[in-house]
Amino acid sequence: MSTVSGTSSVLQQAAQSILSGVTNSQLDVNTLVSALVTGATAAQAQTIAIAANSDSTQLSALGSMQSSMSNLLSSLGGLADGSAFTQLAATMSGSGITATTSTGAAAGSYSVSVQQIATANQISSKAYASGATLGTGNLNIGVGSSTMTIALTSSNNTLAGIASAINSASNNPGVTASVVTATDGQHLVLTSTQTGAANTVAVTADPTVDTGMATANFTQVTAAQDAKLTISGNAVTSASNNVTSALSGVTLSLTSAAVGTTQNLSVATNTSAITTTLQNFTTAYNAWVSTVKSLSSYDSTSHAAGPLLGDAMLNSAVNGIASIMASGVTVGGTTYSLAQLGVNLKDDGTVSLDSSALQSTLASSPSMVSNTFNSTNGIGEQLSSFISSYTSAVTGQIAQRNTTLQSDLTAQQQAQSSLATYQANLTSQYQAEFTRLNAIMSQTQSNTTYLNQLFGGNGSAGTLNKSS
Repeated sequence: MSTVSGTSSVLQQAAQSILSGVTNSQLDVNTLVSALVTGATAAQAQTIAIAANSDSTQLSALGSMQSSMSNLLSSLGGLADGSAFTQLAATMSGSGITATTSTGAAAGSYSVSVQQIATANQISSKAYASGATLGTGNLNIGVGSSTMTIALTSSNNTLAGIASAINSASNNPGVTASVVTATDGQHLVLTSTQTGAANTVAVTADPTVDTGMATANFTQVTAAQDAKLTISGNAVTSASNNVTSALSGVTLSLTSAAVGTTQNLSVATNTSAITTTLQNFTTAYNAWVSTVKSLSSYDSTSHAAGPLLGDAMLNSAVNGIASIMASGVTVGGTTYSLAQLGVNLKDDGTVSLDSSALQSTLASSPSMVSNTFNSTNGIGEQLSSFISSYTSAVTGQIAQRNTTLQSDLTAQQQAQSSLATYQANLTSQYQAEFTRLNAIMSQTQSNTTYLNQLFGGNGSAGTLNKSS
């Protein structure tokens, strides 16, 4: 209705302009042309704008729907295939040992006793005066079966020069060097970068190098040794304090605090990870509920409606997800529900997780949890399959709807472009016509003035009416 009344007003202004032109000789051509072009195209322009705005609004709303559903789908990662319930965690009963699990771990309980931890070999040279030179020639530094050679010259044959050459060598076999200044002088301290009995540090040199540069003349600060422990009575040695191969799928990280202790290692279902996974799921589900409320809202006071209020696709997604959440899963004739796991539906449509109830169920009936989220017809698998039918990049319902809307938006933009071209052509046409009309009216006014002067009229006696 506003468009019709607006167009009528524009046309009335145009008519008045023409009348004014007739009586006053000159037309305001630009204003008149603008009014006529607007009157001719306003309705179509408004139709295009409304359609384009509707397309843009729906595309934005569908983007929010896609994002929320994708986040919900991501939260189902370990729930759809049941992998969240096969994860194991390892715990120790004492201190000094950290246990972690990886692929291949099996549930069980083991006794672990640590006799010694692995250490890195460290040796220290005799004392030298600060800046003392140690001769020239080849100095050989070895760790285990690997060796490097440093050529000592007058530019690097001090303890500081040797330490720098060792640390910067590209073929360093795994040793660090430092100079310690003590009360009796300076010492070259060499330390293996790897623990284990096989990684001992060895030093040899040419006869032209100071005799102190030989292993026999170094003092052992720390012996190279392997870690020694027993697992359920079985002796284990390891060059590293990260014991990876003694128990399949379990890594034991040892510290000195573990020496002399006997602890219990328990490998069991990772209940903490399951709780976190379900909490992430409930958070993503509640975010979905919030998104739906926003997209389908209605304010009775302002009469403002959400962009997808009454939308069939959104309603279908909402009903489908809600149905899966409420229906439960039947396995072997027994039906399992989310409520049994502590996932409870609230009055506002969101869900909450009772962690205590979940932990209790995991302890008393772990199969109830795994059956609820089994990989065949579990709630996670059903939700994943259903949501994917909406969010898939090409075949998903949202993607197909987006394609349709985008095509229509492109068509509206093309229509807008065509309308702009038509408006420009119409403006040029009217400009030419009314400019010519102005010229005619101007000439008419000139003729009228002349005739009045000649014959009289408009207050003039007229030249031809005067007596001779």
